[in-house]
Amino acid sequence: MRLTVAQALVRFLAAQYTERDGARQRLVAATWGIFGHGNVAGIGQALVEEEHMPFHQGRNEQAMVHAAVGHARRTNRLSAHAVTTSIGPGATNLVTGAALATINHLPVLLLPGDTFAGRPADPVLQQLQLPYAGDVSVNDCLRPVSRYFDRVTRPEALIPAALAAVRVLADPAETGAVTLALPQDVQAEAYDWPEEFFAERIWRIRRPSPDEDELDAAATAIARAARPLIVAGGGVRYSEAEEALSGLAARTGIPVAATQAGKGSLPHDHPQDVGGIGHTGTAVADHLARTADLVIGVGTRWTDFTTASGTLFARPDVRFVNLNIAAFDSHKMAALPLVADAREGLEQLHALLEQHHVPAPYVHEYAEEKLRWEARVDAAYAVPDEDARPTQTQVLGVLDTLVDASDILINAAGSLPGDLHKLWRTRSPEQYHVEYGYSCMGYEIPAAVGVLLAAPGRPVWALVGDGTYLMNPTEIVTAVQERLPLRLVILQNHGYASIGGLSEAVGAERYGTDYRLRADDGSFTGPPLPIDLGANAASLGMRVLRPRTIRDLREALADARAATDPTCVYVETETADSVSGPPPAQAWWDVPVAEISTRPSAVKAREEYDRHVTARRRHL
Repeated sequence: MRLTVAQALVRFLAAQYTERDGARQRLVAATWGIFGHGNVAGIGQALVEEEHMPFHQGRNEQAMVHAAVGHARRTNRLSAHAVTTSIGPGATNLVTGAALATINHLPVLLLPGDTFAGRPADPVLQQLQLPYAGDVSVNDCLRPVSRYFDRVTRPEALIPAALAAVRVLADPAETGAVTLALPQDVQAEAYDWPEEFFAERIWRIRRPSPDEDELDAAATAIARAARPLIVAGGGVRYSEAEEALSGLAARTGIPVAATQAGKGSLPHDHPQDVGGIGHTGTAVADHLARTADLVIGVGTRWTDFTTASGTLFARPDVRFVNLNIAAFDSHKMAALPLVADAREGLEQLHALLEQHHVPAPYVHEYAEEKLRWEARVDAAYAVPDEDARPTQTQVLGVLDTLVDASDILINAAGSLPGDLHKLWRTRSPEQYHVEYGYSCMGYEIPAAVGVLLAAPGRPVWALVGDGTYLMNPTEIVTAVQERLPLRLVILQNHGYASIGGLSEAVGAERYGTDYRLRADDGSFTGPPLPIDLGANAASLGMRVLRPRTIRDLREALADARAATDPTCVYVETETADSVSGPPPAQAWWDVPVAEISTRPSAVKAREEYDRHVTARRRHL
């Protein structure tokens, strides 16, 4: 079959499927693209010819990757999107999104154009032209943030490269960003392809069972523990192991805390759910972590936010069991490894622990602490005056009264992830969609577009602050073009609220974190910037609602939830006090403070830092 390289690649991708538990779906369900001279005559022309590959028109290359990641997360990594760009800035704009995908183990296929393989002219437009390496292009920036990288410099090289690429996309232990760099001359070159290359191919997503010895060791450790704690990570959700986790927790009475990626593994009202863990966790979860003698990690990577930078698991004799499909992650924290699919591992542990239950006083202890924390959430959500301007946590509280298990909330960076992790009452596994592995500002709006494409009919909310909105509002246009009912909530607090608070805590005095006019003395202490992000969203095609009070907000959010067109709720928020605002951090996070300073605030912050550092430990 004689086709160009680009035509062959698109046709090949359209014939790839994944299958798990008998359910089959397209592996590459659609392609996003922005066309330039590096891909318009190759991949662009091929997409015109291939009727089985849907196409979405993006506005920013980084945002297209975020949209693809949103789709992949919503489909539990069983389906991915491809992203094609031109060479040069189009390709380098992929790097941030690729890093986010790889860090979070979420599949996305990147197809950047590349400079001529045949080098008919040297240099060409956008060629890096390094004096010491003639074979390096800007696409090599994608190597360290890709789980697989290849450059297709001859037509016949596409066959092994494409097969390797989809293998990694479909592998739950290896998946992440996959890059096939495509020189623009090779994209347009014709070749006689074997027809077998385009046959339907099914990539079965394996559910590996645990090794019997590892399983017995893990079950024995759990049975001997007096104060065990389960930490649920994103692997629970990607394995669709929520029911297995619920059954094990209910049978044994072991409490379950959740990372940002794992929140929602149990609904908030499950008796064993104790909420988020770590720096942004709940008081009950962090107390249990400090006093646990055994911690069972399920599908978690143990980042510093979860471990409170190595200070959270304080008991001297604490040990770990890690159930993870990736051996690399299962050995962290000097754990007893249990390398397996999360659902398979949990079900087999349940069978071995059928007669086991933690001591009743332990259950009573965390149940009482959970009730006290729920009262703290109620206080943060409370609305004493319906005619007042809302705080950020009151916005979440009002939204909490309107949503049900079908709603999906998307967030990624700023102060909102902390508030959500501590306070949000998750009702379903899909509801809580907070990207915090890369904490990438600008993720929310494009990711919401990807989720809407993957979950038509579900109410999808992108929650952003003004700082995040200014980073990446471009895919509002895509939502309008695709007629997607994006629900965007912009919280206008005139600056970087999260980093402003951190700046104050580390003695940097909120310098450069507020959105204010420059004063006569050169500082950023003038009046708030006269910007209107609601007007900006309206100019991009959204219907904009402008509530001024909590009463207005309740009506606006209800209106947005019922909307069938892209709708923005633009709300100015009030700064909360220590009583009505979100609870403070329940555990430490390591941000080094200046060791020497002339500023009293920095000196005091360093003293506090040195106090916390002494509590850090390595688990060996």
